[in-house]
Amino acid sequence: MADPSLLSAELEADEEEEAALRRLLLQVDPDPEEAPSPGPARAVTPQPGLCVKTREAGGGPKVFLNVCHSPEVPPPPPVPPPGLQELLRDPPGPGGSFRIPMSLGEPHAELDRGGRGCTAYDVVVNSGFFRTLQADPLYLEFFLTVALEGLSDKYGVELELTGWRVLRNRRCLGSIAAQSIRARPQPRIQELPPSCRGEGDPSPKHAQDPSPKTPMPPPFVVVASPSAQEPQELQARVHLEQVVSGELGGLGGWEGIGGDWDELGGDWEGLGGTGGKLG
Repeated sequence: MADPSLLSAELEADEEEEAALRRLLLQVDPDPEEAPSPGPARAVTPQPGLCVKTREAGGGPKVFLNVCHSPEVPPPPPVPPPGLQELLRDPPGPGGSFRIPMSLGEPHAELDRGGRGCTAYDVVVNSGFFRTLQADPLYLEFFLTVALEGLSDKYGVELELTGWRVLRNRRCLGSIAAQSIRARPQPRIQELPPSCRGEGDPSPKHAQDPSPKTPMPPPFVVVASPSAQEPQELQARVHLEQVVSGELGGLGGWEGIGGDWDELGGDWEGLGGTGGKLG
């Protein structure tokens, strides 16, 4: 039979090892790349911009979008007009690479011009981006499609994506409430868009190699005349693969002579000259 005192000492040793292991685990900081902490939230009072009238799907009650703006909301990346047309034909899904930063406020009950009840939503975007929406109807159409889909997904209501109308004499319906906007931290490593990477642009400024390379010397043959033992004249025959003309001009006091040297097998350029007597 085992000694009870030995069993008790063994159990105490196991408990001490577990406690030490727990202390070590608590001392390990989590990886900030794997679990980024959200940025601080701040209350933002947006400025009214324009009011859009639509309905719930199937001819339901009226719904109004108060498109507001604030410089606290980050702007989206620039998109050229051809890109906008493609986005309108095939809008990006929730995981798409192009996103418009916006804050979707909660629905609030209001009264329309006739005194009937309706629902209004406050959508906040960047102030500079809002000026772009005012000047570009195509961009406004794309933005409203994205905003209406976002409200439908967030609040579980199906809104009409077409048939909306911008009200001319009204910038908002009801009062604009302050919204809490949380700034998301930027990742340390981001993929550059194709326009910044230079894809599809064959110009030299995008094709430059930052690391200099030493050019390989061309193959050449030196011919001594009248003989290699007693040379009186040397002629260098160099294979210049990229040269399209034989007029090379003077190179270091040598006269350029172009020609096809059949005995050397290919298009070769001869650089000949009399650089004085040798020997």
